[in-house]
Amino acid sequence: MRHRKSGRKLGRNPSHRKAMFRNLVTSMIEQEQIVTTVAKAKEMRPMVEKLVTLAKNNLEGKVDAADRVAAIRQAGKFVRGRDALYKLFNDLGGRFEERPGGYTRIMRMGTRLGDNAQMAVIQFVDYVADVAEDMDLEVAETEVVEEAAEA
Repeated sequence: MRHRKSGRKLGRNPSHRKAMFRNLVTSMIEQEQIVTTVAKAKEMRPMVEKLVTLAKNNLEGKVDAADRVAAIRQAGKFVRGRDALYKLFNDLGGRFEERPGGYTRIMRMGTRLGDNAQMAVIQFVDYVADVAEDMDLEVAETEVVEEAAEA
């Protein structure tokens, strides 16, 4: 029985799962929006939100330099790449300074063609691009593929 076991395994061993989430979180910070499965998005959301809270609580000028460096190093254990760390602490932390939490949203997109997996877009709540246009583009592409397959 799997009582009191939290988290999804996603068909991966622990080291692969950790590496996958590190990559997803880094991509989310860099691009501010990614397309993934609903299960991965739901598992990834608390990780992203904790990192944004860490950045928000350690803004330059709010804490002394030693605490800020410690926070950057703590986030660096999970986030890959200096560019993502820089953006997290210098851009995202300041953008969400007044927001008490809930920095991300998950919007379902439909199913993936190959395996019928539920897909979702996870993005920061102040992301400005229109996701509906992206979804219409993907629907149009699948219709073209289906028409070509029929011909």
